[in-house]
Amino acid sequence: QEADRRLKAAAGDTGATVAIEMDTTYTNQYDGDGNETGVVDTTFTPKVGSELLANQGPLLSKLSLNNGTYYPTVMGIADRTAKNDIMKILRKEEIRALFPKDSRFAWSYKPHENADKETTKQYELSLLKTVPGSDKAPLEGDVVVKASSDTDPTTGEIGVALSMNPKGAKKWGEMTTKASQQGNRSIAIVLDSMVVSAPTVRNPITGGNSSITGSYTIDEAVQFANVLEVGKLPAKLDILQSNTVGPSLGAKNISRSVYSLLIGFGLLLLFMVLYYAGGGLIAIGALLLNLFFIFGCLSSFGTVLTLAGIAGVVLTIGMAVDASVIIYERIKEELRAGKSNLAAIQDGFSNSYSAIIDANVTTILVAGVLAYFGLGPIKGFAIVLIIGVICSLFTAVLVGKMIIDWYTKDKGNELSFWTGFSKDKFANLQIDWMGKRKIAYVISGVFIVAGLASIFTRGFDLGVDFKGGYAYNVQFAEGSNVDTEAIKQGLTEILGSTPEVKAVDSDNTLRILTSYLIEENGEDTDVKVMDKINEGLNNVTGASTTLIEFMNSSSGDDVTHITQSNKVQPTIADDIKQSSKYAGVIALILIFLYIFLRFNKWQYSLGAVAALLHDALVVLGIFSLCKGVLPFALSVDQNFVAAILTVIGYSINDTVVVFDRIREYMGIYTNKPKNEVINMAVNSTFSRTLITSFTTLLVVLILFIFGGSAIKGFAFALIVGIVVGTYSSVFVATPIVSDLADNLRTNRRANSGSSNKGGKSFGRSAKAAFDSSAS
Repeated sequence: QEADRRLKAAAGDTGATVAIEMDTTYTNQYDGDGNETGVVDTTFTPKVGSELLANQGPLLSKLSLNNGTYYPTVMGIADRTAKNDIMKILRKEEIRALFPKDSRFAWSYKPHENADKETTKQYELSLLKTVPGSDKAPLEGDVVVKASSDTDPTTGEIGVALSMNPKGAKKWGEMTTKASQQGNRSIAIVLDSMVVSAPTVRNPITGGNSSITGSYTIDEAVQFANVLEVGKLPAKLDILQSNTVGPSLGAKNISRSVYSLLIGFGLLLLFMVLYYAGGGLIAIGALLLNLFFIFGCLSSFGTVLTLAGIAGVVLTIGMAVDASVIIYERIKEELRAGKSNLAAIQDGFSNSYSAIIDANVTTILVAGVLAYFGLGPIKGFAIVLIIGVICSLFTAVLVGKMIIDWYTKDKGNELSFWTGFSKDKFANLQIDWMGKRKIAYVISGVFIVAGLASIFTRGFDLGVDFKGGYAYNVQFAEGSNVDTEAIKQGLTEILGSTPEVKAVDSDNTLRILTSYLIEENGEDTDVKVMDKINEGLNNVTGASTTLIEFMNSSSGDDVTHITQSNKVQPTIADDIKQSSKYAGVIALILIFLYIFLRFNKWQYSLGAVAALLHDALVVLGIFSLCKGVLPFALSVDQNFVAAILTVIGYSINDTVVVFDRIREYMGIYTNKPKNEVINMAVNSTFSRTLITSFTTLLVVLILFIFGGSAIKGFAFALIVGIVVGTYSSVFVATPIVSDLADNLRTNRRANSGSSNKGGKSFGRSAKAAFDSSAS
């Protein structure tokens, strides 16, 4: 109550008059013979639940004090949602000073039970006595030898039997003796700073064997015994990986990513309307609904939207139009073949489902691998990508079809899927792709050899994720002379080893990586490292920045300070490298198996995987070749692994669409040569390949330009990957399939001619379109 009064006073509520209802106790005084003296002592006691508590302050408005209805060890109870606020109040110096120094607060492990034994949503707050000078308990769990559920043979009560080692038994005897002599006080049993139980001591326990009873059920006794067994395990907390981002930098990164999201969406809207007319408007409507579903799912799951998550949303925007593009390009082919608007829409949708499902399932497989092996923000990126792909399938295929059917069938309107600019764009192509495959092999070979040579000689700019150490983004005070080499030399003298110092995409900001004291696990090791770096920077720049100012990420622009920090122990760095290798290999295996199951020929699987390896090697080679050349960091870290796997998912998406059309044409044009049919398939899907690549590249390019330094390397890897993935779908995957297989026709397709109405319809339209282009 005193703490609550002080808090009210601090808040300015000092002039209120409080009416306190008092309990009056009258006590007669007696002489030595036991006779009344006529003198009456009057004692006034504030009545619990009176106006004293009605006029509550910040603390008692959240915490209900124990008025005698709770267990004696309980100070009060509070709702689960108020626990953090109460602890913040109790940790204030002026409030903490009101309580004994050798004590600490702890909440109950389980919710409070009311008088009717019903579990509430409130938790009990207790004040625990600790060892003087620390917040440790007088007796730790490492003295426990055994704990098990037990039944008292005399009373039949279910309880927990507890055995301790000699050292623990001695201390336990002292504690229980003192507790029993002081009115049968309670001893709290705490796990993870929560009170699991607070049994009352009936008698001193000097043998080290105890029995804890208290109306337990058998399940509760077993659970309590398990808690005590866990508590005896020595557990020391070592921080293996941490990442801190200052509020100003975090706000800047988020605002830049949101701008990227809005600009990318706006440009995509403009392109879809200009290229697909009315159909483009419906695609944009489906995309808006897709975003609504994505954010709704993330909110329902309680997912924290990080910078990587926003990048996943931006990438999803580019990839979400893929299903609409596949459908609309198919509809345009049907329209060119002379079909009516309704028939073209019906056949366009029905003949697109296979390619859409295959393309998106492979992307989900890769994102699933990334979610399983990824850590922290990378896992968030993968989850956003999975949700985005699933939602885009729903909105583009189902909702888009419903809107189009409503507008055309129900309202009797015609819907246009092209403009004057795009009507015959990329139609009737007759490019001999297979005839140019050897040239493509040479070009790919040159890039891969050059990349491998650079990887083995120059290596990579490994991030702290892959080699361990400390990484700090340091923003220098305005007007500071930031010389990278001078700072590197100055820090080398202080740290005893040469750190990596490189500029980031921000004014007066450098990223400093060092392995100084990384093997030391002391509580103040991080502070020691920052103190040394601050000392070295002061020596170089001539500043006099204090350690507090340097560590404070909210310091102003006139003070040199850390805006972002990252720590990774060598052990966790090795784990990250290992998991990254597993993620890449497992993703390729899953894709190989899925393609094999869907296309029934191993040549398709091998061609797809070879193209993915090609894409990964080219991106890796470019990162090695451009290390230190480009004006931004090309770090190989978890973000880079996420980018590589995203490129794999995107590339296989593109490749599967081409493969699906090859398989379909092989069943239609049974008398044409293999390479001629493949050329026809690639030519017919080229518009979809180019447009999807363009739309995705558009939003990623916006992310690269406006996304800020934290995500620039990630976006650059995606840009390279999208370009290379588009190239490999046509010039690597498809030619390899052609060279490995003498016959790509399946008996089922060849014998039946057309497996369904949709296939038969398109067979005629595709043949008509090809014949008209040849005439």
